Amino acid sequence: MVQYHYIEGQTPLDEEEKEHLIPTVLTREDLDRLEQENILEARRWVMRKSVLASKQDIFTEKFILDLHRRMYGRVWKWAGQYRKSNKNIGVDYSLVRTEFRKLLDDAAYWLEHNTYSIAELAVIFHYRLVKIHLFQNGNGRHARLFADVIVAKYGGEKLTWGGGADLTASEGVRKRYIAALHEADAGSYDSLILFAKS
Repeated sequence: MVQYHYIEGQTPLDEEEKEHLIPTVLTREDLDRLEQENILEARRWVMRKSVLASKQDIFTEKFILDLHRRMYGRVWKWAGQYRKSNKNIGVDYSLVRTEFRKLLDDAAYWLEHNTYSIAELAVIFHYRLVKIHLFQNGNGRHARLFADVIVAKYGGEKLTWGGGADLTASEGVRKRYIAALHEADAGSYDSLILFAKS
């Protein structure tokens, strides 16, 4: 069984969730590598012109859950499924679907009424997804990729998320990201938007 070491802001997995690994994983490094390979495959799929140029609405439960499944489906059996337990972050698991529906409705309104620039909308949507915490794990990476999809589909300013650093490996960049999320908790998105564009 893999020994897990969590860095600030990561969601710990309970023992039952760890049993839902699909491949045999001996080390945390193996798990990280397998997840990264799966995520890159999902990124290639979602960033294809046929996906981005289609008239398909990306602000749907189906699309967003499917993206998570594509990101983690080769690694975790629960990929693309709502979490069924409470975590160190996120709304009570019984409220996940309700809060997610509110977020999708908000996003439709923001888009229709040009409430924010596309980049701002993407970052705020990302923040709200992380805050709800739809899944057992992978919420931050999923929310950042979905924000990138929003920008790519609707022509917003490209997001670099702290200069493109690996937020699980670069301690200094991750601390800036977590601090910006905490400021957003207090109602100010400015630092998070600046971080996403930096």
